[in-house]
Amino acid sequence: MNRVPTKAIRAQSHTRSDALPRTRIPRAQGRALVHGGARTERRIRIKRAYEPASAQDGQRVLVDRLWPRGVSRENLQLRLWLKEIAPSPRLRKWFGHDSARWKEFRERYARELREKRDELAVLERLARDGVVTLVYAAHDTQHNHAIVLAERLDNALKGNSKPNVATYRYGDSVASRR
Repeated sequence: MNRVPTKAIRAQSHTRSDALPRTRIPRAQGRALVHGGARTERRIRIKRAYEPASAQDGQRVLVDRLWPRGVSRENLQLRLWLKEIAPSPRLRKWFGHDSARWKEFRERYARELREKRDELAVLERLARDGVVTLVYAAHDTQHNHAIVLAERLDNALKGNSKPNVATYRYGDSVASRR
């Protein structure tokens, strides 16, 4: 399938008769489709600390209270380490990455995040300036605090105060779920 360059798309008339079909952009490119076929850069991403950093990560922020085992500062390539935004030790130990407690953990952590306005403001500011990757060390890519935090940041950037109930999958950006 031949793809038309972006400049050519803009030059074409925007009538319905000659509109281009929507195509899916591979996740590895770090882009998501939005209404009308325009591409937009993902603002909030999540990534395990044990995966190599890439240029598409933008500003990397470690959002764990504890430093990931066996990973050097050089390999993480962090912009910032926000220990305070991680779940409290009590909540983290209670959860224990038990998927049966996931729903309750999301609610409890969301309550904790309401009290961490300063830390959230820092992440929101970074995200408004460009791509932010939330780096975490948990083995479970489907049930961890970075997912809840990414959803909270996405809602804040869009001006929503309601929490997003959609499931955030590992490797997706918040924008790609819509």
